[in-house]
Amino acid sequence: MNFDLPKLRIGLYGALLFWSFVLMCLAAARLNYTNHLPRGDPLNGGHSFTDPIVGEILFTTLITIPWSIYIIWAIITRYEHPTFATFLVESVGLSILWIFWIAGAGGATGPWGNLSWCQQFEACRVLSALVAFAWLGWLTLTALLALTLLFAIANKAFGEPLHGRWNPRESRYVDPVVRA
Repeated sequence: MNFDLPKLRIGLYGALLFWSFVLMCLAAARLNYTNHLPRGDPLNGGHSFTDPIVGEILFTTLITIPWSIYIIWAIITRYEHPTFATFLVESVGLSILWIFWIAGAGGATGPWGNLSWCQQFEACRVLSALVAFAWLGWLTLTALLALTLLFAIANKAFGEPLHGRWNPRESRYVDPVVRA
């Protein structure tokens, strides 16, 4: 059985892109609700407010979406750049995103981890979904980071193109001389 790492990575980045988009929509819905509370709403005495963690989650998704699109594009087109398309840059980018995602998922789980008592309200269902998609995104990101690091370490490929299908004789950015 042949293992195709680029296809697996594209699939994981596609899943991360999907989770990010859904989470962005949920965060926007939550921000819209809390910033425009109707008069008489029992939440916060009817006074509008902003959840800082929802803002952090929205920011995280807004930087994850273009990152995922860029990496998918780089893998599919076999894009090579000596600085911006290497496994090292991908590893650093994934590490930074991982920190943002764990902060967002953990920060949302604290106050909203168990909202089973209020699932009859739409606001609680949105928060429950927000927490779930935050953890799904973090899990996907963790798998991507692990795969990228394992591949780069095993192949000593931190300076190689991130598409993972390079041929030193065809690449413009790798020394074509094979050293034994």
